[in-house]
Amino acid sequence: MPAPTSPRPTSTTPVASASSSGSASLDLLARGTVIPAHPLALDAGRKLDERRQRALTRYYLAAGAGGLAVAVHTTQFAIREPSTGLLSPVLELAAETARAEAGRPVALVAGVCGPTAQAVAEAELAASLGYDAILLSPQVPGADEEALLERARAVGEVIPVIGFYLQHAVGGSHLSSSFWSALADLPTTVAVKVAPFDRYRTADVVRAVGAADRADEVAVYTGNDDDIIGDLLTRYPTRTGPRWIAGGLLGQWAVGTHAAVALFDDVRRARAGDHSALLRCLTRRTQLTDANGAVFDVRGAFRGCIAGVHEVLRRQGLLEGIWCLDPDETLSPGQAEELTRVTTAYPWLTDDQFISEHLDDWLR
Repeated sequence: MPAPTSPRPTSTTPVASASSSGSASLDLLARGTVIPAHPLALDAGRKLDERRQRALTRYYLAAGAGGLAVAVHTTQFAIREPSTGLLSPVLELAAETARAEAGRPVALVAGVCGPTAQAVAEAELAASLGYDAILLSPQVPGADEEALLERARAVGEVIPVIGFYLQHAVGGSHLSSSFWSALADLPTTVAVKVAPFDRYRTADVVRAVGAADRADEVAVYTGNDDDIIGDLLTRYPTRTGPRWIAGGLLGQWAVGTHAAVALFDDVRRARAGDHSALLRCLTRRTQLTDANGAVFDVRGAFRGCIAGVHEVLRRQGLLEGIWCLDPDETLSPGQAEELTRVTTAYPWLTDDQFISEHLDDWLR
């Protein structure tokens, strides 16, 4: 089916006064692109390392990423703690670097958490810093589906919304097909990130969005790091016709981003009927899943997920260490060896050479 187009809100809220560059970014989001989930660069004292934080943003931009997702799980939710005070500085650094250096439209997505009052306040902060949309966390203790929809409506008064289906292993809960159709029909919903790590529930969401009245105005993104290529190559039947998952907003794409952009180009060729591209994608499907198992620490029940991302970036020189805000958040036993195994086995996805050629400039 044709790529979905972004909605054009007509209210007098800040959403309605989006700049032309913001409109271009939403159009890019609608067409489908590569969006890495931005990590947090800390020094040995667990303080923000601004130089390396900017270097990470520069890496993603140079790699060809179409967007950046900041203040999401990979950025560490603890940036919101008053004792940390990093939410605004981290959002601002990424937006400022992208505006100054991208030279092209980039979809800036800010993660937003908490009950309605907190979510609206975080959305207002993101809008004030020039973000194009927010990824709305579904984790609100005690909230039923209607309450989550009301929260999405409130946040949508401020900035366009990307819904989020989160896997159960990290705190997500089951949300019905009717919920996803209703969310898609909110006038300021521009996309849904599907990350239940579950084939059945993924298909449910794609069909539900496809059944919504605004189906052609809402893109679906994969967040299923366990089968990225499988998601991107699957055409789903929906009430409004066959539908592709538009792109990916992924923690896995925080590493190997240059390779991810090349892979996404191959996916598009495969969708258009290029048999050689299809074979390349299918060959790499299980390889990428295997690599993600090491990066996300599947054997350790995802305990070393963020540290795994950091370790890959540390080995490449982008990060100085794997420090997280929580001192107990680190690699699981055997995870470093698994990372060595997969990066040795699948050199196509590492970006080692690309990073080595540009690292000094990014760290300037």
